[in-house]
Amino acid sequence: MARPDTLAEGPITMSAPIGAEGEDTVSTDPGLRRLALRTLLAAFPGHTAPGWAEDLLGEGLAGYTLFGFNIADTEQVATLTAQLRAARRDTIIAIDEEGGDVTRLAHRTGSPYPGNAALGAIGDLDLTRRVYHAIGRELADVGINLDLAPTVDVNTATDNPVIGTRSFGADPVRVAAHAAAAVVGLQQAGVAACAKHFPGHGATIADSHLELPTVDVTPQLLRDRELPPFAAVIAAGTKAIMTAHIRVPAITGDDPATFTEALLVDVLRGEYGFTGTVVTDALEMKGASRSAGGIGPAAVRALRAGADLLCLGADIELEIVEEAAAAIAGALADGTLSLARVEQAVARNEALAAWTHGIEDVELSPRLGYDAARRAVSVEGSLSGFEHPFVVQLRAGHTIAEGAVPWGLSPHLDGTPQLAVAADETSANALIDAAAGRPIVLVGRHTHRNPAARSLAEQLAAVHPLAVVEMGWPAGWRPNGVKAFVTTYGASHANGRAAAEILGLVA
Repeated sequence: MARPDTLAEGPITMSAPIGAEGEDTVSTDPGLRRLALRTLLAAFPGHTAPGWAEDLLGEGLAGYTLFGFNIADTEQVATLTAQLRAARRDTIIAIDEEGGDVTRLAHRTGSPYPGNAALGAIGDLDLTRRVYHAIGRELADVGINLDLAPTVDVNTATDNPVIGTRSFGADPVRVAAHAAAAVVGLQQAGVAACAKHFPGHGATIADSHLELPTVDVTPQLLRDRELPPFAAVIAAGTKAIMTAHIRVPAITGDDPATFTEALLVDVLRGEYGFTGTVVTDALEMKGASRSAGGIGPAAVRALRAGADLLCLGADIELEIVEEAAAAIAGALADGTLSLARVEQAVARNEALAAWTHGIEDVELSPRLGYDAARRAVSVEGSLSGFEHPFVVQLRAGHTIAEGAVPWGLSPHLDGTPQLAVAADETSANALIDAAAGRPIVLVGRHTHRNPAARSLAEQLAAVHPLAVVEMGWPAGWRPNGVKAFVTTYGASHANGRAAAEILGLVA
């Protein structure tokens, strides 16, 4: 493995300590700044890279994460990644492409693949591998080499606001098996996998984008419940693992896992033998930035704890990249961050960028994701009598991770009358009148979490033929009197199509 350019040219010389003669040496030391940049995964707005983004690659930046706002279509993405690689060939280009509810390539229409909850419910490991291989092939075709997936959290909190259908399930053994299959599938396509979120975000009822969640468990329970999927993906050869901005007080104290050496070094590397790249979740998230006092201090703390590649986030401009680089360079200059630690991180990032694997010549079925989503659907009760329904979709929000991606049955219907409403802005009587004698299919997402939606469904089921289609994380709630309860285990384009097919409503 080649050493970082700044080190290969000779030792870094610091002409004066910070503050000598009133000058900040860090800001004028290109060696330290370049080394710092080689730990950063930044972002930029728009469908083409601005000049500063190309310049940063030339100066050593590790790479970029692409988001929905960077993507118009596959041809444009391929042109964009080629633009970035023209600036530096060994650029890491990452994306959150999980399938299901979290998609960037298909953010305008919804993913053509079911997500992890559906795949876990089906229970076919080879199907999981094939779905992730197909996702990997699509990414490789447009020049993306790191997928910030799969999500391998064990979703034990039914009301988890950020994981939910992104998880393969609530059973560690099931999650571990599917997590390993997903990693194999992606990496067979030549795209590095990044399993997330270590040491496990599934037992939280808070969103680390907005605050610092706590998983208050013993170290033993963590090993028994949260960590088996990470052991499985390491055994499967995952190239990267992403940290979680969560507290596990028995191990991390008041800090997030991202800043905790006892987890990233002692457990992940020492106990579990991981030798790949440790990637942070976005440092702009409140679970990290608020804990550290800003992105700059968060970057330093994450590197010191054992992270290698620092994901800055989505809302990133040149000033934020410079802030993080300056903080790292300053910590190197004053000795509060070890040069050997950063050199180690850079070497791992270089190895990740250089990794490649021959793409298997496997013909992909355009129906793969849709057929898989159909297999995941479960129906309780009977859909008899719902051949000509009135479809009501309850408006629902989305998480920051998911973004505003279209969902529901609307794109797939054959002219069936439909209505989109907010649960707290309508009534059972109003919907019954609108249905004009037809049975009602009520389509929701995490319906049980919304008191108004739950109440509306219960009122309808008591007086009118009702089928509920649940497209969020399944819960135990069922409205009394409901004729059928359909669970899709996700809200992707494929999940919506599957539900429409089950109901016999496809155009």
